[in-house]
Amino acid sequence: MADSSAAVIDSAELREALHSCLGVHRFVEEVVAGAPYATSDDLLATADRVAASLTPAEVDEALAHHPRIGERAQGEGRAQQFSRGEQAAAEASDADLVDAIAAGNAEYEARFDRVFLIRAAGRSRAEILAELTRRLRLDDAAEAATVASELHGITMLRLQSLYPH
Repeated sequence: MADSSAAVIDSAELREALHSCLGVHRFVEEVVAGAPYATSDDLLATADRVAASLTPAEVDEALAHHPRIGERAQGEGRAQQFSRGEQAAAEASDADLVDAIAAGNAEYEARFDRVFLIRAAGRSRAEILAELTRRLRLDDAAEAATVASELHGITMLRLQSLYPH
């Protein structure tokens, strides 16, 4: 699907692409069930709707596939390539910033019992650290909603890169 007028995509290819964008079984299966899509916009609209309805357990399922901010994703799959690209930042060699993010990650994990997730694409390491610091002060419900929103945003950015509209 190179443009919004393209129609058919192989379901196995679609399933793999969707899983690389969001590693949640229900998300993948619900979006694949709607295929074939007449346009990439139709695919993106369905994916957007399903990604916006993740349960807390599905958010946890998805987080199992995300590396910590500042850590290199292991492996060579499409999901790992996405992660490496999204986390590329000019300040990656700033040791103080790297250390502060690592300390923040540890504090976040101790506080919320999950990996800190943020849409890193387009954000500097300093911006990520500021957001990490801010989110450490949120209550559990507010942070759970923030994580789900960030996950939704990451998913849609990844899908839009694969299926531009």
